[in-house]
Amino acid sequence: MSDVDDPVKPDRRRGRWAAHREQRRELLITAAIAAVQRYGPDVGMDAVAAEAGVSKPILYRYFADKSELWLAIAERIAGRIVAAVEPATAQLRQDRTMIAAVIDTYLTALSAEPDLYRVLHRVNVPGTGQLVAAASETVAGALARVIGDRLRDLGLDAGPAEPWAYGLVGCVQSVGDWWLRHHQPISQQALTDYLTTLLWNGISGVSAAADRPGGLAALS
Repeated sequence: MSDVDDPVKPDRRRGRWAAHREQRRELLITAAIAAVQRYGPDVGMDAVAAEAGVSKPILYRYFADKSELWLAIAERIAGRIVAAVEPATAQLRQDRTMIAAVIDTYLTALSAEPDLYRVLHRVNVPGTGQLVAAASETVAGALARVIGDRLRDLGLDAGPAEPWAYGLVGCVQSVGDWWLRHHQPISQQALTDYLTTLLWNGISGVSAAADRPGGLAALS
């Protein structure tokens, strides 16, 4: 039977072309990331095309403009940060070293690729704000589940878990932004210790509040 008589084959060809196009697009994003790492977050499309070994017109076949490419880079980086930090939150218990490990994991992700993180926070690229918010929400959601479990173990209302989780994530994210903007004025170890001391005092205080008259137990 000929291809014309078989309506499935054109669909298969379209599927193969779509898969090929997506694969090529991912390779171009990888090349763009390499260009950012080589030249910094303000690298131009000429350098990106050269890094990818293609012409600019070919690059624009896959990305309408620079903002679209930068958004794709930001999406990739946001995914990396979530993939690094979210598993660490699952290990979070009432243990200072575990709190430190979560913070250190996040700071390590930033310091490993500072220029890429700056792309993630570029205010002139529409959509990056939503990516940052979504990544923060994912991590905060995982953290809220752990905090909620801990509160329930103490016989307390788990209601504070979500606002506390968002507060913790916001604190570490904000300080991490400051750290990169000021070109890491203190060591990662020192910053981890500072943040751990601040946040651990709040987390360890949950147990004390459970036993204190008029404390958290009174709110449950």
